[in-house]
Amino acid sequence: MKTTIEIPDALLRRAKAAAARRGQSLKDFLNEALAEKLKPTSQTVPVDAPPWMAGFGELHHLGRETRRIQALIDAEFEQVEPEDAQ
Repeated sequence: MKTTIEIPDALLRRAKAAAARRGQSLKDFLNEALAEKLKPTSQTVPVDAPPWMAGFGELHHLGRETRRIQALIDAEFEQVEPEDAQ
């Protein structure tokens, strides 16, 4: 399907240059870029996760380990040291 879109000049120049470096047509480059952007992600941050976890999307493959470490942190901070209880 053909469509018309407006792309800022600087962005279009960058896209053309990147496509040329990869030996692709602009059409193929843009199709690949759109497909990548629209690809469903397996990275979902649990609702009860601390806010900082959302910023580490590139580490989604470490999710189980991150949850384990967070559980240890939570358990440690739930304990009250005797000197702090006074």
